[in-house]
Amino acid sequence: MADIFDVIADGTRRDILKLLLDRSSAGENGTSVSHIVHALGVSQPTVSKHLKVLREARLVSVREEGQHRYYSLSPAPLDEVDDWLVPFLDAGQTDAPAGTTPALPDSAAHAAEVVGRAAASAKHALENALKKLPGR
Repeated sequence: MADIFDVIADGTRRDILKLLLDRSSAGENGTSVSHIVHALGVSQPTVSKHLKVLREARLVSVREEGQHRYYSLSPAPLDEVDDWLVPFLDAGQTDAPAGTTPALPDSAAHAAEVVGRAAASAKHALENALKKLPGR
């Protein structure tokens, strides 16, 4: 299974997760691939590629009805991310009310996104370079 941080480092995958979360919050029981394509304005092959990664990471589940597939958010794997972030949030927020988790400031959230994207790009470039080495 791919590292959860690599999976969520991609902006399109985060957009898909956000869309599924919004639709779930609105009471929808799954979202079709065509709805995701239309809502995000990306191609069907691109959406399918990202949904495959999200399925393999168990962040989405799929329900088949005839020719149609409906995707739903499965947020449990994000607990790993939450568990990793909590100590950083706790260390920076000593005045937060007991039992609450403060949100990251916008600048920190942006920095985390930039770092995540850079790490994913570097990993991808390294993997591609290694594939081109003789004997691989």
